[in-house]
Amino acid sequence: MPEQTTAPPPIAQHGASQLSSVTLDAYNAELRDKDGFIGDRASKRAFRAILDEWRERMRAAGEDPLGDAPTEELTKRRLDKVLAEGDVEAAGLVQAALEEFSQELAAVTRRFLKLKGWRDTQRIAVGGGMSGSRIGKLAIGRASVLLKADGQGVELRPIAHEPDEAGLIGAAHLAPSWIFAGHDSLLAVDIGGTNIRAGIVELNLKKAKDLSAARVIGLDLWRHRDDTPTRDEAVQRLAEMLRGLAARARSEKHRLAPFIGIGCPGIIEADGSIDRGGQNLPGNWESSRFNLPTALRAAVPELNGEPSVVLMHNDAVVQGLSQTPFMQDVERWGVLTIGTGLGNARFTNRAPTASAD
Repeated sequence: MPEQTTAPPPIAQHGASQLSSVTLDAYNAELRDKDGFIGDRASKRAFRAILDEWRERMRAAGEDPLGDAPTEELTKRRLDKVLAEGDVEAAGLVQAALEEFSQELAAVTRRFLKLKGWRDTQRIAVGGGMSGSRIGKLAIGRASVLLKADGQGVELRPIAHEPDEAGLIGAAHLAPSWIFAGHDSLLAVDIGGTNIRAGIVELNLKKAKDLSAARVIGLDLWRHRDDTPTRDEAVQRLAEMLRGLAARARSEKHRLAPFIGIGCPGIIEADGSIDRGGQNLPGNWESSRFNLPTALRAAVPELNGEPSVVLMHNDAVVQGLSQTPFMQDVERWGVLTIGTGLGNARFTNRAPTASAD
């Protein structure tokens, strides 16, 4: 697939700071010290490294209560089970790693709260794959307690939706409400350093106009890290996923809006290019001649008989947008996503405008 030329988006800028319900104050902050990215200390990889260190200490003292399986093979579900009903020493080992990780998550959060764009944050939703497990929720709760205890004035809570779905549901908040007229669903994409997810998001606007009842009703997942594709192969596969989901929506009598919302790592420019932060994606996604929204619009030119509109923003921003209906009791709030790295975004709620209906 040749590199794409950019085309101006027809309804809004990609990576916009002014969205329908919120102002985006900051995102994709890359805090560093002499050891590298500070956010990496609160990533999934960091938790695994901490757990591995604790297991090494136990082996040096006699025996590892978690057995011989490598740490990377211990799933979140298995670790949750150890905490709930496992041998007390094995549970204690996992708890020790959790405590250390919680301390790191709290420390990283403190650094974010010192940034100008993060000042006076009242609540932070923590997402990413780890937040959907019991161990993840315990780490978030413990970090929240630590932050409150030292007077930070911020609450951490797990993201409201299933983490694998939040990045898709948030895409509905990228679109202006008028584009949903006469439609009940949309296509959404969540691109990560390991997986690409594409899904059908049912809006359920009759049940909740604020999109709080939106849900994923169709999902296609590709673990691209296992296949090591080129960039063009990845784009082609994603286009196939979207066309397949559009066909499924038609067969199930869903009325897709002519809109595809994308969450993608990195700093997203107004023309849909990626300035930086796409280093974990397959191939060079930061080329000024590569434009994912333009490529996908060419691959899926129509939806439900209408010209497609494709809009892209940072993946942590989009995941955070899924929380908008649940953050109406605070003014300033943020999101941290525990994944390959630590995604981040800070929002301020905008005053509601009068409906045009």
